Amino acid sequence: MALGFIKKVFTFGKEKPIEQQAPEEHLTPAQAAAIEAEVEPHSREEDLPVSPVDPVAPVEMETAGGPAADDARDVVEPVEPEPADEEPSEEELPPLLPGAEENTEIGIVPLSLLEAESEAGTESSPVSEPVLPKGFTTRVDEVPEPEVVAPRMTWYQRLRAGLARTSSQLTGQITALFTKRKLDEETLEDLEDLLIQSDLGVETAMRITGALSAERYGKDVTGEDVSRIMAAEISKVLSPVAKPLQLDLNHKPHVILVVGVNGTGKTTTIGKLAAKLSGSGLKVMLAAGDTFRAAAIEQLKIWADRTGSEFIGTRLGADAAGLAYDAFEQARAKKSDVLIIDTAGRLQNKAELMAELEKIVRVLNKLDPDAPHTVLQTLDATTGQNALQQVEIFRNVAGVSGLIMTKLDGTARGGILVGIAAKHKLPVYFIGVGEGVDDLEPFEADDFAKAIAGLTH
Repeated sequence: MALGFIKKVFTFGKEKPIEQQAPEEHLTPAQAAAIEAEVEPHSREEDLPVSPVDPVAPVEMETAGGPAADDARDVVEPVEPEPADEEPSEEELPPLLPGAEENTEIGIVPLSLLEAESEAGTESSPVSEPVLPKGFTTRVDEVPEPEVVAPRMTWYQRLRAGLARTSSQLTGQITALFTKRKLDEETLEDLEDLLIQSDLGVETAMRITGALSAERYGKDVTGEDVSRIMAAEISKVLSPVAKPLQLDLNHKPHVILVVGVNGTGKTTTIGKLAAKLSGSGLKVMLAAGDTFRAAAIEQLKIWADRTGSEFIGTRLGADAAGLAYDAFEQARAKKSDVLIIDTAGRLQNKAELMAELEKIVRVLNKLDPDAPHTVLQTLDATTGQNALQQVEIFRNVAGVSGLIMTKLDGTARGGILVGIAAKHKLPVYFIGVGEGVDDLEPFEADDFAKAIAGLTH
């Protein structure tokens, strides 16, 4: 296609009217005579005189841009103007190659593009962007915004957020009680009933109303006054039980037995404790003593892998006391610092299940007279008053030495911890306000009291 186009370019415009021929000095005698006599040009190609010079000048060959100027040609043949001399229409013009659009002269194509076409073949023309109808748009890749990392919350902030339901309900009722009222006997009785219903316990409720009466009796009282006095009295009740968990590392392994009813978060709590202990450099072993629930064995194995702890388990339905025995022997052989044993969730009103728990304690006591060294009971804050009965029974059967309160973030009954502490006076080692590892922290009486009263730190 390109070579045919070149030939057309070279021959186009060579035939000119006689009026545009070169001067007479460049014509042959026959041509001059024909002009003088107004003789019509030859109509047949074979009658045309043959020029001894190539009709295409070297200038035209170099540029391939059409006929050169008149003074650049040696010989011009007289030809009669034909219709072909007229400017061709746009339909008759050959298509311009890419890059030739800027040239306004018809048929002019850069030689470099022709050479490239002959080497690489016909090039496809660029595809223009489609014009979409109204209501459509093309996709534009958006640059993602940088991720904003929220500042890490302090423990008190997480604790207050976890106790938000408890504190909002309690303080809301107190504020409504003391709106435009002076403190009198009737108001004190209403406040005492409100505190007891909030699971704070009778003893704590009486302490709060007594302190409030001594300070503000007969005076106007606001909700802020009650919250301040309530936080101070709750802190006095909780301070004696807010103790750290002591580990006697002279006994290796130090055995921690975890007990509690179904659904109180025993297995998850064990995993969080293992993370804290192994993170401090202690060698920890976890024993899956909950042989009645297959998911508990798998879950504890995951926690062991996650925390880098040793793991010992058995088949589903195996004797839990036998597993406790094997776990103690292996922990002692591997010189583990701490052995944490999970147990099956047992209802406090099922005597046969509680008897199995007693058997585990007896087996461990035979291996080490002081074992288990710590018996932790997990309590679900959502159970409310039922948690009081659980503590009493497990304390008698397994010799519970300390408590861990879980799920404080999912209840409006977080005040039950105050009632348990006031009645049983057992140490409260940890409290949990979420599922994360960092959501189980040592119990601090003052922080808990302020959070439950809705006060800022």
